[in-house]
Amino acid sequence: MKKILGIGNALTDILLKISDNQLEQLQVNKGSMQLVDGNTSKRITTLFQNTTPAIVAGGSTSNTICGMASLGAPAAFLGKIGDDAIGKIYEQQIIESGAEPLLHTDALLGSGNCTVLVTPDGERTMCTYLGAACNLQPHDITEETFDGYQMLHLEGYLVQNHKLIEKAMRMAHEAKLIVSIDLASYNIVNEERDFMLQLIRNYVDIVFANEMEAKAIAQTEDPDQALNFIYDLLKSKSNTPKISIVKLGAQGSLILSDEGKSVIDAIRVQCVDSTGAGDLYAAGFLFGIANKMPVYKCGQYAALVASKVIQTMGSKISVPIYQEILQQIDISI
Repeated sequence: MKKILGIGNALTDILLKISDNQLEQLQVNKGSMQLVDGNTSKRITTLFQNTTPAIVAGGSTSNTICGMASLGAPAAFLGKIGDDAIGKIYEQQIIESGAEPLLHTDALLGSGNCTVLVTPDGERTMCTYLGAACNLQPHDITEETFDGYQMLHLEGYLVQNHKLIEKAMRMAHEAKLIVSIDLASYNIVNEERDFMLQLIRNYVDIVFANEMEAKAIAQTEDPDQALNFIYDLLKSKSNTPKISIVKLGAQGSLILSDEGKSVIDAIRVQCVDSTGAGDLYAAGFLFGIANKMPVYKCGQYAALVASKVIQTMGSKISVPIYQEILQQIDISI
């Protein structure tokens, strides 16, 4: 089985259930990710101090890596935390998932957190205080970082640190790792589109995008056209699989690869909270890639894992549920 390294923002998720009216009062775009400073983050949590939050280790790449590790894939996560209690909890939860924590520590900044505002329809809006997470630097990554790994997964949020993400992708590409990226948020894609296009053309092999992100990167309203646009970007490179993925929520997902096009149906369940759905979709898909499964099978694994996480609050799935998933996956590990 291939071993995967994930690099991303080490963020602790603070999940709050709120009404649509309360979200409107905060003046943030529903379904988006907004960067906030420490004071704003505290103000948001203070506004909902009578609501009991769920607190878990999060961050897009971390969720994916922990999901893969919980499925039994050898995986590690590289990020930066603060020298504080939240950082210690974060590291312990990474370990408990079965992943290896490769965490740098910032003695000055506190550990980052993401306040996830969940409305009654299960949609999540994220207000992120990056803290120490955003202080991961290019010098924290060396050629030795990629020794022993065959895959690298990154989150689109890292594109705001151009030097860091380009160095990581370039080194991984040169070391012949399969490189995947989750575009992460449509507003980030809109802000960083030109740079994202450059990264995908030069270094990336697998792209995960939800419908809004895919439309933003391809500048089209047609998901199929967006799927083809992303795949054409990937085809400029050789020797590794090229896979374009557009997630359509309850309508399933579209996948285009060297094996052809696959239409993957979503598994119909009651959505409690969509937090982590895309991250765990990526976990299921990359788990299949790590086990050298056909692309359409990887898509089916992805849909299965995603269907489990949206039935619970937060981005984590319990050990018994992972055991159920493995029983349903026709794969020998």
